[in-house]
Parts: sequence; structure tokens; C-alpha cells
Amino acid sequence: MPDLFPRSATYDDAWVNANRMGPNVLWLAESLTERMTLEAGMRVMDLGCGKGSSSVFLAREFGVEVWATDLWIKPTENWERIREAGLEGQVHPIYAEAHQLPYAEGFFDAIVSLDAYHYFGTADLYLEDLARFLRPGGEIGIICPGLRREIGPDDVPDYLADYYGVGAYSFHTPGWWRDHWRKTGLVEVSCADEPPESDAIWNEFIPHTEPDEQAAIRDDAAGERLLTFARVVARKR
Repeated sequence: MPDLFPRSATYDDAWVNANRMGPNVLWLAESLTERMTLEAGMRVMDLGCGKGSSSVFLAREFGVEVWATDLWIKPTENWERIREAGLEGQVHPIYAEAHQLPYAEGFFDAIVSLDAYHYFGTADLYLEDLARFLRPGGEIGIICPGLRREIGPDDVPDYLADYYGVGAYSFHTPGWWRDHWRKTGLVEVSCADEPPESDAIWNEFIPHTEPDEQAAIRDDAAGERLLTFARVVARKR
């Protein structure tokens, strides 16, 4: 969709799909960075980068230096993709767990997390742990699966419970994320919203996932339309 995501439209579809681990991560990156201030030469952590295509995108589009950080994909695999992209001196593959990050405090100008933060960031104390790696005034931005209203144990739609199970409780509204970060006093939230392209991102994902998740997304679209994405950006005080 070049009209919605002009930067992403310049990338080869086969490459995007070969490195896919969920919804189109270039679309997510483009949506998130519209609300962030990234400048050439900045040091950026891409937390939960998967196969590194988002890190390649950030480096190419904004001229930033990226530490592509992931637990599920080994750095050697990502290094091969980085070399193929010609970004050996600009993107650095790091193998690390989100609670054991091997970085110096205050090292990064920005931290981004695309389709990953809900796996670890719902804990009350996590932002405090992560923000120490960010310089004062630096930005943190996330975009992850979200909901248009909060759900409780007695009102989870069957299609969400059947596929996502307890994982559905990691999906939250943008307002929930805003309050979750604001209560720490560590950051000033500048954006907490539902990207207008959220439905398009979910629809594009349908052919690329397993049949059970396809059914869940379609059932949601035909019913309450709970599924969306939460986009949140904040600046460290």
C-alpha cells in the first residue's frame, strides 16, 4: 500500500515475507517513526528485532546506527542478513533477553520495539529497567497488538481465548499503555494512540499466518472489532 506506507513500498515483497515473524514489521516501523524524531547518527536499540528487517529499515531510512537485539533469532543469522543489506558498519546483531540487556546506561538516543513489547513490557517495573539505557531526553517508542477496549476474565471473546489464550491479556488499549508508563514518573508520553492503519495491518497479515489465527482475525473483523495496534511514544525525563 504505497499510499499508506510509502517508505515500505520501496522494499521487495519477497524479502519482507522471507523475514516475516508476524504483521508487516516495516509497516509497523513506518507507522511508529512518524511519531518519533530519529536523526542520522543516533544510536538506536531495536528491541525484539526478530530477523532484523526492521533494523535494516531504520538504518536505511533514517541513517541511524542500530543495535538489533533479539532472543529468538541468533545473531549469526541476522549478521548474514545485515551483510546482504550492505549495513555491516551500521547495524549490530545482539543476542539478549529483554531483562538482561548488555548495554551501558544512557547509551541510546532512542529505543524502539515493534510487535514485541507486550511479551515483556506489561510488568510494572520493566520500564524502569529499560529506561536506564536511554539518555535523558531520549525517546522510547513501541507499537504492538492492542485492543479497542480492555478485557477481563469474564468477557474475552471465544475467538481470542481459543487462539491467543492467556496471551490475549497482554493486548491492551493505547490508554492503558499511556497510564502504565505515566505512573512511573520516568517519561513524558507524547503519543498513545491507535494508528489509523491498524485494520489494514491486520488484514495484510491474514495470508501470512496459520489458519487458526486467520480465523480469529476474521471473526474479530466481522464482530466487535477489538483487535487494533497500540502506538506509544515517550521521552525520558
